[in-house]
Amino acid sequence: MSAPPNNGTQPAIHDRSAAPPAPSLGTPVGAPVIQLNQLVVRLGGRVVLDGITGELRGGAIGLLGPNGAGKSTLINTLLGFHDPTRGTASVFGMDAVRDRARIRQCIGYMPENDSFIGNMNGVRFVRYMAELAGLPPREALERAHEALFYVGLGEVRYRKISTYSLGMKQLIKLAQALAHGPRLLILDEPTNGLDPMARQRMIQTIKEIRKEGSIRLLISSHLLRDIDETCDEVIILKNGRVAALTDIAEERRSHRNFIELETIGVLDTFAERMRELGCECALFPGGRVKLVMPDSIQARDLYATAMQQGVEIRRMHQRRDSLEDIFLRAMDMDRPSEMKRGELVSL
Repeated sequence: MSAPPNNGTQPAIHDRSAAPPAPSLGTPVGAPVIQLNQLVVRLGGRVVLDGITGELRGGAIGLLGPNGAGKSTLINTLLGFHDPTRGTASVFGMDAVRDRARIRQCIGYMPENDSFIGNMNGVRFVRYMAELAGLPPREALERAHEALFYVGLGEVRYRKISTYSLGMKQLIKLAQALAHGPRLLILDEPTNGLDPMARQRMIQTIKEIRKEGSIRLLISSHLLRDIDETCDEVIILKNGRVAALTDIAEERRSHRNFIELETIGVLDTFAERMRELGCECALFPGGRVKLVMPDSIQARDLYATAMQQGVEIRRMHQRRDSLEDIFLRAMDMDRPSEMKRGELVSL
């Protein structure tokens, strides 16, 4: 795929770290990647997006939600395919209705469903898509070669797309999305149907784009693991409303540190001492102990206290909140349509 912009320098075809320059659109400095303000979208008489509000500024933004939550409708609204019934949506400070042509210039879109011209070969297809994005034919051809080598399809770029495997078809969708040098890359179910090895290649490529930093990412997926591995910010939709809008790493840091122990020894004094140190502690039959430890308490403090109290720790399991925990809490809550960042901490 076409990696992030390279400030106008033409990348070498075989350089996976380089990508075509993105168009200069004169967008406001410091504008959010995506800004939603009381956005309502009604389709067929049904409210699909119900007054969602939020600012997304992350380098890689995850879009999560159950089926029917409004994820595809939000993407199509940002792309200008659906007009808001009420409220506004903007990309890099550009209005999704008034500036839709400019927005499409700076967005690369990898759809969930295949949309190929099967008798075209790979390079011709990517060139064609780059021309539709506004590049002149000669430059579009150069970018097509670069993008196909970047995603690892350089050796098969002259084969007809109809002969490609499922994994190769996912990669060429990514290549066409990157060929014109977008500032925002929208990936809809990028690992859909991939075997474990192909999925890992896709995830690694997405990570490389994120690390380079000149292309922002919006990734919609029903696989929490994909979002967990690639994104630094997440918006979760439920019934057309925002159920959570949060920085993933910050959210994990703000949540608690859970410890489960299997022990031998008398636990009453051990539990009392751990509570004095600021831990929440619960005892269970068979020498099992569950603790919620503040960040100020380290594992070595736990072992030292156990030794002082004559308790032998046979097994310890430690975990922090996962994205799955965050998602499930969001699904359990009836949320207002407008959320403040970090509000999920109180769930």
